[in-house]
Amino acid sequence: MLYFFILGDVLGAGVYVLVGQVAAKSGGAVWVPLVLALLLSLLTASSYAELATKYPRAGGASHYATLAYGPFAGFLAGFCMLAAGIVSVAALARGFAGEYLSAFVSLPVVLVAAVFLCALALLNARGISESTRANVAATLIEVGGLLLVVGLGVWLFLRGDGDGGRLVHLGTSGSGALAGVLSGTVLAYYSFVGFETSVNVAEETRDPRRSYPRALFGALVTAGAVYALVGIVASAAVPTDTLAHSSGPLLEVVREAGGVPPKVFSAIALVAVANGALLTGIMSSRLAYGMARDGLLPGVLTRVLPGRRTPWAAIAVTTLLSFLLALTGDVETLASTLVLLLLVVFFLVNTAVLVLRRDREAPPHFRAFTVLPVLGALSCVVLATQVDGEVWLRGLIVLAVGVVLGAVAAVRRRKAAA
Repeated sequence: MLYFFILGDVLGAGVYVLVGQVAAKSGGAVWVPLVLALLLSLLTASSYAELATKYPRAGGASHYATLAYGPFAGFLAGFCMLAAGIVSVAALARGFAGEYLSAFVSLPVVLVAAVFLCALALLNARGISESTRANVAATLIEVGGLLLVVGLGVWLFLRGDGDGGRLVHLGTSGSGALAGVLSGTVLAYYSFVGFETSVNVAEETRDPRRSYPRALFGALVTAGAVYALVGIVASAAVPTDTLAHSSGPLLEVVREAGGVPPKVFSAIALVAVANGALLTGIMSSRLAYGMARDGLLPGVLTRVLPGRRTPWAAIAVTTLLSFLLALTGDVETLASTLVLLLLVVFFLVNTAVLVLRRDREAPPHFRAFTVLPVLGALSCVVLATQVDGEVWLRGLIVLAVGVVLGAVAAVRRRKAAA
């Protein structure tokens, strides 16, 4: 069950939207940055596996950073997770308004984003049980859509179409092979995020020392295999330029292969994008509510609906912020901003593993080879150097806000202690 929980969190919306942008960065060999992103994700996942089995309680990166570096670092990790969730919903709102929706109707991006985010907010506010039931159905649909793309790609090869030569073409006219792969990996990394939230259910797992690492690594490898296959068939089936300029890249594969009405696949893709946004919106609103309850964010965010007990204020604020962000950047920029924020979190987690090995009283737990968290921390630094200046500006503004709020929260704690 934990394996499917993590797999459902990882598989889905990102690859439906970003394969084209990855191709624009890295060239025709889309599968290369996808595989590299998987390997880098596994490095950080090994750190999460050690910490989740060593300290099996909810809190995740914020809890680990607090244990290793103190409450300020813990707040910064939690704030970056919250900000990354809000940015992710904004990116998916932009993705929803792209070519998948255009298969049915052509509407302004602003209008689509507003209606889309309001609908998700209402479902979120209605209750977690309704949202969870919607997620189960949507996850089956979105995984089926990815498998459909792979199947259509195989059919296209069997009938002798496609160009396998594109599968080894790395780099673009503006960048060499290495630079293209690294910049493409930054975007591909977005497709693997979600595994880090699974640490919050580690304490509800029987024998987490044994079960959690297996579920985590198994789910990531499964997702990576599916993504690599999708990348291969997309690149071989569709010319790289066409793929790079499409906001619905997998729809191009369906059109090239034939046999499936484009509108059917567009509907599947829209469900996948909406489900990803719903899950992330739930996480963001609950995280904002929890941080406000702990005195780390304004108390107004703790307000809940009288009947359903859902945090309506946190849902409203996070939805509004996502809408504003959706107006300020395209999918690629927003996805890169999310990755940058998570790189800060993952760097803290990878280094916290090494710091917390001084704790000799912890129960028996999974222990990663020391080189893995070291490489994980280095990979965060390397990927951060590949992020564009515009994205860095956005990220630094978010981090500055986090630093200010963290300082205010620290002052409040000192006054309360006094």
